[in-house]
Amino acid sequence: MAANLTPIEPQIAPPDAGDGTSSVVVNRSPWQILWLKLRRNRTAMTALWVLVALYGLAILAGFVAPYTYETQDSYRSFHPPHILGRIHIRDSEGNWRRPFISESRISDPYNTVYAEDTSKIYPIRFFVQGAQCDLLWVLPVRTHLFGVDEPGRLYLFGGDQFGRDVLSRILYGGRISLSVGIIGILISTSIGMLIGGVAGYFGGAIDFGLMRLVELILALPSLYLILVLRQSFGAELSSTQLYLIIILILSFIGWASIARVIRGMVLSIKELEYVIAAQALGFSRMWIVMKHILPNTLSFVIVTATLSVPFYILGEVALSFLGVGVQEPEASWGNMLQAAQNLRYLTDYWWILTPGVFIFLAVMAWNVFGDGLRDAADPRTQR
Repeated sequence: MAANLTPIEPQIAPPDAGDGTSSVVVNRSPWQILWLKLRRNRTAMTALWVLVALYGLAILAGFVAPYTYETQDSYRSFHPPHILGRIHIRDSEGNWRRPFISESRISDPYNTVYAEDTSKIYPIRFFVQGAQCDLLWVLPVRTHLFGVDEPGRLYLFGGDQFGRDVLSRILYGGRISLSVGIIGILISTSIGMLIGGVAGYFGGAIDFGLMRLVELILALPSLYLILVLRQSFGAELSSTQLYLIIILILSFIGWASIARVIRGMVLSIKELEYVIAAQALGFSRMWIVMKHILPNTLSFVIVTATLSVPFYILGEVALSFLGVGVQEPEASWGNMLQAAQNLRYLTDYWWILTPGVFIFLAVMAWNVFGDGLRDAADPRTQR
């Protein structure tokens, strides 16, 4: 049973209506109690569903996105978003139609101003055929959830400087920016639990050496350390290599704070009766750490992990934004914001900031969900 979760207590279920039977005693596990308490927190549940939606869209990006992340159209650079008044349901003659867009032509090349040609319309269709994409990273398909027939182009969230669809790149970029947080926290949490558990249980010189290493890492400014570590790998790397390196760097930075807290928890847990009994039965010290001590820190670890995921997301965004992370033409939320460094782009084509909205949503959702999970795991809160 987790150390800081509400202990198992009998709960009385209401009797069946009209049958005259007595009440039934229902025993719930600590994890069931945590889930019930979390469900009552509407804010945390809303954040959870936002995360489910974001990760679901990222996983199914190849199907949901109308185009691939690298599909360009040099004749439609910085096309304005269709979602802002450029999707119509009545044609030029006043007839009702299914939602459609009109052909766009540049009326002012210098300022990149587009005018609609109402003589050519493209209905928005579902399950359209388009460029080959990968569904779930492995299944090649040509069917997209929505889109328009060629040669029309649908830019719901606008286009970038190369005429690429911003929405499609956001969905593909979510694969990188969101997965970095999940994979990174799994690695750093595993390292932090192991180091903290060994240091707290073994003590002595092992504890001293490991904690001095933890303090050294925590004493260094995180952003500067990340940049130094990234530059040490050089610039001639593929996008896959950069992705893996970013995860490793962020994991290397993140495990230290977890290890220090786990050590403190282990110092108290190792004095409990069941640990002493395991020692008396002759189990090895590492077996006791892995089997009996670390599992009782899971409640803290889970809560801490959810609150730490935003650090990994923002770390990848910062590296890609500064040009040392994922490189073009690969899409990530960080390198999509690089265009915002150009003042003219920022003022005239504001929709290039759309990835920032998704970054804000993901970070806020993780923080709110983590706060709700922490409250649900606190045994002092009411059921």
